[in-house]
Amino acid sequence: MVVLLAGCAGHEYKQQPWDPELPVARAKQWMPISQQAGSAWGVSPELITAIIAVESGGNPNVVSASNAVGLMQIKASTAGKDVWRRMGWAGQPTNSELKNPERNISVGAAYLSILEKGPLAGIQDPEVMQDALAVSYANGAGALLRSFSSDRATAIEKINKLDRDAFFQHVVKEHPAAQAPRYLWKINKALDAM
Repeated sequence: MVVLLAGCAGHEYKQQPWDPELPVARAKQWMPISQQAGSAWGVSPELITAIIAVESGGNPNVVSASNAVGLMQIKASTAGKDVWRRMGWAGQPTNSELKNPERNISVGAAYLSILEKGPLAGIQDPEVMQDALAVSYANGAGALLRSFSSDRATAIEKINKLDRDAFFQHVVKEHPAAQAPRYLWKINKALDAM
């Protein structure tokens, strides 16, 4: 019985309070840039702002232990490289570039667009798409899709059978990254606080 209870601790993200008010207020100061980048890339400026709130609390100079940089905590070697390739440029952004709020938010918005039009293309429900984007932004689209099926088309088909709550429960129970449910929960708390 104890083992079963310990195995059900997947809801620990709810046990750790997180007040979105201050991080959202700090992230909202970047809203003009988020709106411009969101418009340029076809991405919700509110989602961009929520990611800024959760990732950096609105601090453009944050660098994580894994070398994620700036407002949207962009990793130059992964998301940055993908965006550079999408733009037809060689290499990847520098840390200095990623500490620039306009560049950071533009790269983050471009990366969300890459996810939406690439591996997540075909998700029909806009709320599920938003949540899939958030989880994929933090933990990779491949990990999310593989939690449904090793075949991308089958994974998208299964996702399209879920409403937002069922998608969230799937992330809680099946996503390989333990932090994925908490991250999604925080993104949605930030969105609700706007």
